[in-house]
Amino acid sequence: MTALSDPGGARPVVPLWRRALRRVGDAWRGLIIGVPTIWLALFFLVPFLIVLKISLAETIVGRPPYSALLEWGDGAWPTITASLHNFVFLTEDWLYLEGYLNSVKIALISTALCLVCGYPIAYGIARSSPGARNILLLFVILPFWTSFLLRIYAWMGILNKQGILNGFLVWSGILDQPVEMMNTDFAVYLGIVYSYLPFMILPLYVTLEKLDQSLVEAAMDLGSRPWRVFLDVTLPLSLPGIVAGSLLVFIPATGEYVIPALLGNPSSPMIGQVLFNEFYSNRDWPVASAVAVVLLLLLVLPILWFQNRQVREGAA
Repeated sequence: MTALSDPGGARPVVPLWRRALRRVGDAWRGLIIGVPTIWLALFFLVPFLIVLKISLAETIVGRPPYSALLEWGDGAWPTITASLHNFVFLTEDWLYLEGYLNSVKIALISTALCLVCGYPIAYGIARSSPGARNILLLFVILPFWTSFLLRIYAWMGILNKQGILNGFLVWSGILDQPVEMMNTDFAVYLGIVYSYLPFMILPLYVTLEKLDQSLVEAAMDLGSRPWRVFLDVTLPLSLPGIVAGSLLVFIPATGEYVIPALLGNPSSPMIGQVLFNEFYSNRDWPVASAVAVVLLLLLVLPILWFQNRQVREGAA
């Protein structure tokens, strides 16, 4: 096979087979990047645009229960009937603002509880022997082998007034009589922490397992106490795992529907319950879509801001 030559001699000679391999590599990289991009566009961007379109429509009696975004009249151009009325309506009714605030509050507290409970577990797994490490990781992911709904129903039996937990507390003398644990914020926190704790443990474990132990040993050789070594070395180096685990817990917990619907108090619903009621009980699809759009922006925009900040700090 012939090689490329430069008459002026300014550029090096590149064989044709190497250029062909480079083109194949570029095409392969484009395919690798293109497949997830197409997947994201089909299953995130397109559904989001559909929901956004519905949120700009008006509620009508019919199928579908919302007006068309474009109306064709006698003219050659369609008439756009979009309106921001549904978004304005969310600011006028305290139910929606309360749902957002309640969801953010419960998600933040649940994320903090998962971090407090998950960090020691992840640290212990990362510092255990390789044989014990695999068994402990199996225990962490074991709940995923059971249906999520079935596990929440099990907690309903445990937290019931005549359930196992109340029975044990009365039997042990801690309580004189059973207390109401169901339909409380305590039950919601317990259900969310139990369900999403593995999502906090696994990213933390990956970060802590890769931690360079020579840094810890060097700090201890220089006279630092164990708690000081943890604050100055281990904790800062594990921040990527903390951020990843917190996002994996906070994002789904904010829009959670099943846990607050089965364990929570109906008088203080989370936004997921409000969204469900608007879609299926009130059949007000435009308002429900507006609730979903605001919820998505509430979750996505801070994440994009944080990622942009991390990129700038890494470049600096």
